[in-house]
Amino acid sequence: MIGGKPKVLYEKAYAFGVRVVWAYQFLSQEKREYVLSKQLLRCGASIDANIAEANGALFRCRIFG
Repeated sequence: MIGGKPKVLYEKAYAFGVRVVWAYQFLSQEKREYVLSKQLLRCGASIDANIAEANGALFRCRIFG
């Protein structure tokens, strides 16, 4: 991570992911809303994937750049 603390970013992303899963469970079980809950779950999970991809690009940049 450039000029920051990667641990803080990962902790916040993990906490957000946990809240997204709770919201997904609430929407699908209590409110019977399946389409919106699945989209929320997909979008929430993509944040972690984007962080991992950015760290991989940064790592490659430092090695090859």
